[in-house]
Formats: sequence, C-alpha cells, structure tokens
Amino acid sequence: MSVGIRHDDLRRRNRAMVISAVRRASQPSRTEIAATTGLSHSTISTISSDLISEGILAEAKVSEPVSMKRGRPQVGLTLEPNAASIVAVVLSLNSLSAAVIDYAGNTVVEETKRLVTQKMTAEALLDECVAMVRRLIDDAAASGGTVLRIAMAVQGITDAGSRKLLWSPITQHDDLPFADRFEQEFNVPVSVENDCNMIAEALRWRDPVRYRDDFIAILLSHGIGMGLVIKGELFTGTQSSGAEFGHMVHRPDGALCRCGRRGCIEAYAGNYAIWRNARIGDENAEPLADLSDDDIRAIADAARDHDGPEREAFRKAGEAIGFGLGSMFALFDPAPLAFVGVGATAFDIMEPHVRAAIAKTAGGLHSKAISFDTEPNEVPLKREGAMMRALLTVDQEIFAAGTAPRRADADVA
Repeated sequence: MSVGIRHDDLRRRNRAMVISAVRRASQPSRTEIAATTGLSHSTISTISSDLISEGILAEAKVSEPVSMKRGRPQVGLTLEPNAASIVAVVLSLNSLSAAVIDYAGNTVVEETKRLVTQKMTAEALLDECVAMVRRLIDDAAASGGTVLRIAMAVQGITDAGSRKLLWSPITQHDDLPFADRFEQEFNVPVSVENDCNMIAEALRWRDPVRYRDDFIAILLSHGIGMGLVIKGELFTGTQSSGAEFGHMVHRPDGALCRCGRRGCIEAYAGNYAIWRNARIGDENAEPLADLSDDDIRAIADAARDHDGPEREAFRKAGEAIGFGLGSMFALFDPAPLAFVGVGATAFDIMEPHVRAAIAKTAGGLHSKAISFDTEPNEVPLKREGAMMRALLTVDQEIFAAGTAPRRADADVA
C-alpha cells in the first residue's frame, strides 16, 4: 500500500528545497534551481513568487547584460538580507565574540572582548555573554531583520540537546545553562554547540567538494579538539558533543593534561604542552593558563632553525596526533583532514611525525593516501559554523514551513 504525502508536507519540502538551492548557489536562476532540485519549472515559479512576496527571496539586480544570447535573460534569485537576523556567539579561552548576521549571511555588527574566563564566576560569565548580545541586537535594530535564532560555539563539551556547556577547560564551572539564559533574556530559540563541530560545519560550506561525506577537522590550539563528519552527518554523542579527540589517551599515566588527567593527546600536542616541553622540559609541570599565538610561532621558528628542545616538542606533538588518528582509522576509513588554529602554522614541522605514527598503526594501511589541509585562523570558522547552523534552522523550521513572524515594514506597507 502506498502512503500519500500531505499537501502541507509537500509544500514545505518544496519550499525548503528552493531556499536551500538559493543559499548554496550564487544567484541561481529558476532554470538552475530546477536542475538542482528536480522540481518542475511551474512549481519553482509558484514557490519563488510566494517567497518573494513574503520577503524571503528577491530577484537579483543585474547592472549589465549577463548574456548575449537571444531571448529574455535569466533572472537570478537571492536571499533577502532583511528577511531575518541571527546572532552567532563564540566563547573560547579568555575570549568572547559575537555578531549579528543578516539572512544573506552578511555581518551587520560585531564585537570581541577579552575575558579571564577561568577566574570568572558562572553568573559573571553568563552576564558578559548576555550583555554583549544585547548591545549588538540594540545596535543592529535599525538596520536588520528580526532576530530569530542565537547559536553559540563554545570550547568544551556540550550536551546533545544543545542546551548547555557540560565541561570546559576555559572555566572552573560545569553545567552552564547558556541556552536557558539567552532564551529568558531574548525570547528566541538558542543552540549551544561544541566549537570544533562548528568548524566542521563551516568547512562543509566553504569547500563542499573536499569536505562532503566524510572528513575530520582538528583544532590545534591551546586545546586539541575534533569535528567529525561521517556519511554527511556531523557526529555527536547521545549525551555529549561527541569527538573529544584531545582527551583520548596517548600514553597511560603520561604527561599532565589541562583536564586533570594524564597521558591525553592534548597533554603532548596542545599549545601549552608544546611550550612546556620546549621551555621547561617537565611533563608534570602545571599547564599554563594561557599563551599568545606569538609564543607558539616563536617556538616553531626555533624548531625550523635548529635541532633542539623546540623541534623535539613538535615531534612529540605530531606523534601523539598521529597515533590518535591511526587508532581512529582502524575504526573508520581514512578521510580528508583539516588542521585548524595557530598550531596549524607549524604543521610543516609536525607532519612527518604525524604520518610516521599513523603508518605504525592498524589504521595506517593507506596512510599515504591521507590528505591534509591547514587553516590558521579558527575564530572565523567557529562563527561561520554557528551562523550556518542558525540560518539553516531558520530556513527549514520557519521559512520553509511558512511560519515566519510578520515584519514591521510589511505592516507599514
């Protein structure tokens, strides 16, 4: 027996397909959307007309002829920037940044502030985040659409329900209810996501050819994190954000990690671990609370210049990362990797040791085929990932469903 599709469900699905096609392409024509979605030209014409009248899409303005062919030129469709806004928040060690972003993905207003996150009370940390978002929303009120979502990317373990920060080395407090607090203050839905997961989300949109079905993003910063995509889906745990690569054990009872345990990959490959091995030479020394990017670059420059403790520190880091990846590749097929963060600027020093360690593991059977890429600036990727998570939610749950709140300028019209 065949099961029919309700008209409302079919309409929502078709609207979602058209919005998605416009978001993924650069001003696609209706003909190009038809080729991408498989929908008929008449269906796309009807849906696009509806979305334009609702202020969700717009016809792109063409300043000069786009074709010398006969007949009426194709008119591209674009996202209407003022259809909505979202807020993307990034909280990392001693750093808070946020931005109001319009529906087309343009930054309306942004702010960055340095905090001493490890010494702040839980309430003070929540208050700082709320205050920054409030300032930005107030500043953007006259120039953007209604804020419909807030997405937060945070360094640490988040719950699978995307509601709170369970644990993080950036603060001494656990179970911080960021989503509840934001929703109480701003009355919009909020998600709280692991920052490495958001890096993976951003890479998928930046380069969908390389980062598509299976890939791995590894953050090489003060901490070591991972965003893992398997068969096109971002991997998360049933209770947590999932791939805590940095806290896999490299050597039992080994170097002291920032998390308080011993032998973690991060205790050899995190920025503080590299600095500790290069400058102190004692794996039991208390991890530094913070390091500047210049500190790591200076150690990398010394490692390139001459043999010594700096080069040995990067050897240990590469070895820890390589053995960890080799263990993973014993379970999953090798996949493209992106190394992100200031540590990626020194990946040329670590790469031979990463590859050598992978080759020694059961997962290293095809190690020569593994491809690496690097991106030294992590913050834009975290923000872009949070932005896309929020915008896609608006696309699918609000605009595709036809449940968008009525805009104030529409009432005036």
